[in-house]
Amino acid sequence: MSVDYQEFLERKSFFVEPSGFDVDDSDINQMLFDWQRKIVSWACRRGRSAVFADCGLGKTPMQLEWARLANIETGKPVLIFAPLAVSAQTVREGVKFGVKVTAVRNQSQCTDGVNITNYEMLEKFDATQFGALVLDESSILKSFDGVYRQLLTEFGKLVPLRLACTATPAPNDIIEICNHADFLDIMSGKEILALFFRQDGNTTHKWRLKNHATKDFWKWMASWCVAMRKPSDIGGEDGKFILPPLNVEQVVVKCGKPQDGFLFSVEAQTLQERRSARKVSIEDRIEEAARIVSEKPDEPWLIWCDLNVESEALKRAIDGAVEVKGADSNEHKENAMLGFSAGDVRVLVTKPSIAGHGMNWQHCANVVFFGMSDSFERYYQAIRRCWRFGQDRPVNVYIVTSDAEGAVVKNIERKEREANEMFDNIIANMGDMQMESLQRAEMTYRADVAEGKGWKLMLGDCVERIAEVPDNSVGLSVFSPPFPGMYAYTNSVRDMGNVRDQGEMIEQFSFLSGELLRILKPGRSCCVHLTQGVAFKGTDGYIGIKDFRGAMIECMERAGWVYYGEVCIDKNPQIKAIRTKDAGLLFKSLATDSSRMHMALADYLLQFRKPGDNKEPIKAGQSDRYNNMDGWITADEWIRWARPVWYGYDADMSDGINETDVLKNFRHARDEDDEKHICPLQLGVIERAIKLWSNPGDVVFSPFAGVGSEGFKALQLGRKFVGVELKESYWNIAKQNLDIARASIKGDLL
Repeated sequence: MSVDYQEFLERKSFFVEPSGFDVDDSDINQMLFDWQRKIVSWACRRGRSAVFADCGLGKTPMQLEWARLANIETGKPVLIFAPLAVSAQTVREGVKFGVKVTAVRNQSQCTDGVNITNYEMLEKFDATQFGALVLDESSILKSFDGVYRQLLTEFGKLVPLRLACTATPAPNDIIEICNHADFLDIMSGKEILALFFRQDGNTTHKWRLKNHATKDFWKWMASWCVAMRKPSDIGGEDGKFILPPLNVEQVVVKCGKPQDGFLFSVEAQTLQERRSARKVSIEDRIEEAARIVSEKPDEPWLIWCDLNVESEALKRAIDGAVEVKGADSNEHKENAMLGFSAGDVRVLVTKPSIAGHGMNWQHCANVVFFGMSDSFERYYQAIRRCWRFGQDRPVNVYIVTSDAEGAVVKNIERKEREANEMFDNIIANMGDMQMESLQRAEMTYRADVAEGKGWKLMLGDCVERIAEVPDNSVGLSVFSPPFPGMYAYTNSVRDMGNVRDQGEMIEQFSFLSGELLRILKPGRSCCVHLTQGVAFKGTDGYIGIKDFRGAMIECMERAGWVYYGEVCIDKNPQIKAIRTKDAGLLFKSLATDSSRMHMALADYLLQFRKPGDNKEPIKAGQSDRYNNMDGWITADEWIRWARPVWYGYDADMSDGINETDVLKNFRHARDEDDEKHICPLQLGVIERAIKLWSNPGDVVFSPFAGVGSEGFKALQLGRKFVGVELKESYWNIAKQNLDIARASIKGDLL
């Protein structure tokens, strides 16, 4: 391995070095319970960790004590980001626990101690000035758009010590787990998917845990987060943390009118149907909610809704109700919420998205949900504003829905079961709170080689293993490199798909491009299959296209290749829409706002030629006129193949490129743990490249062999094959596919 490549891998590495510090129990605030001190000590040692502690278990005093100790350890200020209106509440909690907390709105107001501000103030602070950072109610991360969330993550990377605290990390939301792990520098989202998850169906947006990785996943989570629903989960005494009864009553209002588009009122299933059902039943639900509140006129009430039209109607219908909506000023929101805390406001009407995080309202024991969304977290957090440690009365929750909204309640119940399962799994794997040193789990790298008649397949890093291929020995190289930002096939730093961005992928590929030039015969071709990159709202902050094609051309030209030609490969937009759920391709977008529409992204096969004369002519064309009847491409085929676009077989082209004509996994495999290769190259594309640019008996080389697609066609067409594959499970599948291809050959062509 070259020194330069080794240095690159070290720079790329995501290893998490232990970054915390030891603290003696006697130095931790003795006002905390023993199990709270245990968590604080663990978080201090970790340096970067998450605490998923149920509402009312004292996340605030624990994070304040961690912040105080981090301030002493680093000698630098500590900053806490919190939701709106939580800052003032945290300042009061600090007084109670002897930790001075200063509410600030910009860098100039910061003290040398513990400071707190709202998430919205991020850009007014300099991360390099802080020794530690706390995210209070960190599950709020998913509420921010991609750009802001990325800014927060990048802000955190400049702060050595980090703590994220929340009560309800979504159990079925991979993105939220990725957000936390990324913020804490544990592992990137693409790495998490590559290591623990597999595609769920033929889509790019649904994933599920690999069966054989389930235990490792929960153990991995328990290595950087502590989860608890009650003190006894980590060996404490539940005592006063046993909460009073929670009485949940679903009040169903009969929906007299059918939703739009229906003759009769039916139970809503889709989001659009549920919204329609809520609008139709709003008057009847308002009347019922007002009746419920009127039965306890001297009690404080907390009313949750999701739509402005609902909150406005509730405010009018209930005497003394104060409404807080998104359009209100921050000052009004904070005054109303703190007024409710103080008892000056008897009935507060607001949304879980506004006040559902962080507020302590144990003085209130009566809650109304005016309809429900599909978010279990919002529902759970909203209830736990009142049903938490310090509540000494039974809490009554009334869910006012129409009879057409049943699907929402069932969905919430399902998610509650999933949340309990997640906590059970983390708690079961915590052991003694995973005190061993934290290190990022990574695929074990192994090098090996397998050979058969006419083929050689190396296991390992293609940048290193290509050194074993002799100079000027390859007749054609054809392959599809990993597409940056789309898939990471492993979580190894050696995986070119496991990159932060397109630039890093091209930088890593540049270590390969020169070696490809070395092994190709002069005058021969290297064919790179790719598609343009996609910018995603969630990660890039905008929806658009990144010029991966142009970046690859520049990289190859820098290595000495001649950019010689290219062909555009037709794609079926319906297949693309089904696989990617791209809003710009959907009929719904066409009908609602066609300004979002764009064409399906095509694939490209880029042809690069090594300088020099080809000493072994490739006489591919069958021709009586030119005395070459031994060729293998007819004139009619060349007329079609010479087009700048290779059309799909569904575009009235009987021999067009079939998108689904790809090499399947080893066909005899039946184990549930067998993994599906996400995007193997179409066999039709490989066949045309091999026929056009290589001779029978030539060596075809692929540095990204995958499950063996290029080798499979090379052997079938009478060529030899040499390939490299990094992922061992794919390497094993490829070996068997190459044997199948060799066995299918009639006669000895090699």
